[in-house]
Amino acid sequence: MGRLWLLLLAAPALAGPVTFNRGIAPIVIQNCAPCHHDGGLGPFPLVTYSDVRKHAAQIVAVTKSQYMPPWPPQPGFGEFTGERRLSDQQIKLIADWWKAGAPEGNATEKPAVPQFTDGWQMGTPDLVLQMPQAFEMPAGGGDVFRNFIIRTGLKETQYVRAFELRISSPRSVHHANVVLDRTEWLRHRDGEDGRPGFPGMDVITEAAANDFDPDSHFLFWKPGSVIRPDPDDMSWRLDPATDLILNLHLRPTGKNETVSAEIGLYFAAHPPARFPMLLQLEHDGAIDIAPGQRDFAVSDHLVLPIDVDVLAIYPHAHYVGKTVECWAVLPDGQRRWLIRIPDWDINWQAVYEYKSPVHLAKGTRVEMRITYDNSAGNPRNPSNPPMRVTAGDRSQDEMGHVWLQVLAAPATTVDKVDGRPVLQEAIARRRLEKYPRDFLAHYNLAALLESQGRYDAAVSCYRDALSAQPANPTARNAMATAMLMSGDVAQAIEQLRQTLQIDPGYINARYNLARALAGTGDLAGAETEFKRLISSKPDDVDGLTGLSAVYIAQKRYREAVPLLQEASRLAPGNPEIKTNLGTALAITGDLKAAVREFQEALKLDPGAKTAAENLARAQAALAAKE
Repeated sequence: MGRLWLLLLAAPALAGPVTFNRGIAPIVIQNCAPCHHDGGLGPFPLVTYSDVRKHAAQIVAVTKSQYMPPWPPQPGFGEFTGERRLSDQQIKLIADWWKAGAPEGNATEKPAVPQFTDGWQMGTPDLVLQMPQAFEMPAGGGDVFRNFIIRTGLKETQYVRAFELRISSPRSVHHANVVLDRTEWLRHRDGEDGRPGFPGMDVITEAAANDFDPDSHFLFWKPGSVIRPDPDDMSWRLDPATDLILNLHLRPTGKNETVSAEIGLYFAAHPPARFPMLLQLEHDGAIDIAPGQRDFAVSDHLVLPIDVDVLAIYPHAHYVGKTVECWAVLPDGQRRWLIRIPDWDINWQAVYEYKSPVHLAKGTRVEMRITYDNSAGNPRNPSNPPMRVTAGDRSQDEMGHVWLQVLAAPATTVDKVDGRPVLQEAIARRRLEKYPRDFLAHYNLAALLESQGRYDAAVSCYRDALSAQPANPTARNAMATAMLMSGDVAQAIEQLRQTLQIDPGYINARYNLARALAGTGDLAGAETEFKRLISSKPDDVDGLTGLSAVYIAQKRYREAVPLLQEASRLAPGNPEIKTNLGTALAITGDLKAAVREFQEALKLDPGAKTAAENLARAQAALAAKE
C-alpha cells in the first residue's frame, strides 16, 4: 500500500484589500447581528456599514480579547454545538480592516442582510399560554423571586419538543425556569400574599402517586436564549392536569416595570422513546467567602452507578464566580474534560449541548470545581467594598452548580430496567453525605422509594425530612400516603389531620383523609371531609366521585346521581364515572337514562365488563316493563 499524505490547507486569503462588503460583513452578519439589530438584545445594531464603522474600534478590541462574540468555554475542554468563537484569521481580518481605514468597498459585493423579526423564533407555536395577570416590579429594592401559575387548558396529553418565553420587559428578568406541577397542587398558593403568583426560588411540587418523574430537560430561559428543539423521540410529556409554574428571578431596573409573559409550546409528532434526566453537582453549603478572598473554591463529585451518555451541560454561579471546571475520571483512571470556563461571566451563562454524546461508564467519578474571586479586583463583584458572600438566591449571594443532562443506560441489559431510579437514588444519597439534615434530599429519596413500592423505607425517609421541616405539609401528606399503602391506616389518618391543621386548604390531603376514613368504615367522617373538599373546589372530579361513593355505600342513590352527573360533565372521557352514574340511575328507576350512560361508557371502553353486564340488565328490565 502506498503512503497516504495528509495536506493541511489554510483558508483561502482574500485577494486585494479588505473591505466591509467583501470581508467583514459576512463575519458581522453571522456572529454579531443576531443580537445586535433593531429590537435585539445588543445595546446597538451592527447590521449596516455605518453601524459597524461607528463602533469599529470597540469591535476590534472586544474581538481581540475574545470577549465578543460571547463564548465562555475554553477550546479543547469539550466539543459543543453552535460555537460562536471567531477564528484567529477572522480576528486579524477585522483588525487589518480597521487599520486600513475601515473602507466600505464595492456595494455589489455586499452579502444579503437577513431580516430580523421580533416574532417567535420557530414560527407560530402550537400553543401559546399567558400569565393570567401582570406583575408590578418596583424601580428599586432587592431581587424578587416570583412564581406564576399558568394553566394549559389541554384536553389531551401532548409532548413538547421546544418552548420559547417572551417577556414584556426582559431587562427586569435575570433568568427564568419552567416547573411542571403535575398535580395542580400549587394553585392554592396563587395570590397568597395579595399579589399575582407566590414568592420563592425553590419550588417543591407534589409527585403523583407511584410516578417517578425526575427533572429531564433544561426548561431554562435567559434574555438572548436561542431555541434548540429536542428531537421528537426525546420530548417531554404535558398532561391536561398539569400546570406550568413560571419561576422568575426579577431585578430592579431603576424604573417601575410591568412584567408579563407568554410561553410558546411546540409539540412533537409522537411520544418520546428516550427519557433523559438531569444530574446536579453542587456544594452550596460550603460557600462562605471572606471579603477580599481571591481563590475560594467548592467542589463536588458523584460516582455513576450505571452507564450514561452526557447530552448537555449547564454551569451556574453568580457574580464573584471565576473559574468553572467539570471533568470525568474514567474507571481506568483517565480524565475526560466536560467543560472549562476560565473567566466566568453570569451574563453569558448558557446550556451547552455536546456535538456527540459523551459516554461515561459505570464507576466513572464525575467531578466539578468552581472558584470565586471576592476581591475589589473582580470587576463583576456587586459589592464595593467587598462583603462576606454566602450561598443564596440573591444576586449578591453565590451558587455553585453544574447540571448534566444524561441518558441513563438500562440498569440491567437483560430486562432493560429503567436506570434512572438507580441514578436518582445515588444522587440523593450523595447529597445526604454533604447535608445529612437536608429536607429536599430526604424528601426526594422518600418519593423515589415510594414510587418503587418500598413503603416502609419511604416512611422512614419522610420522617427524616420532617425532622428538618416539621411544618411542611407536602412531606407530611406524602408520608401519610406511604402509610396508607403499607396498611398503617390509623397512623396515616393522624398524619393527614396534622397536615390539615398546618394547611387547611390542602386539597390532596383532604381527599386522602376522606378516602382513608371511608376505608375504615367511618362514612360520616368521610362525608364531612368530601363536602369540605367540594366546598373549596366545586369542580374536583375526585371529590365528587368520592362523595358519591360514600352515598352509594349508604344506599343514598338519589343524592349520588347529581354528583356523578357533574363529575361526568367535567370528565366526559371517563368510562368508570359513566358506568357508576348508569348504575345509580338504574337503581333509582331511570332505566332509559341508565342505558344511555352504559352505552356511552362502552363507546369509551368497549371492554368495560361492568358496563356491559349492567347494560344487559337495564335493557332486560326495560323490555320486561314494556
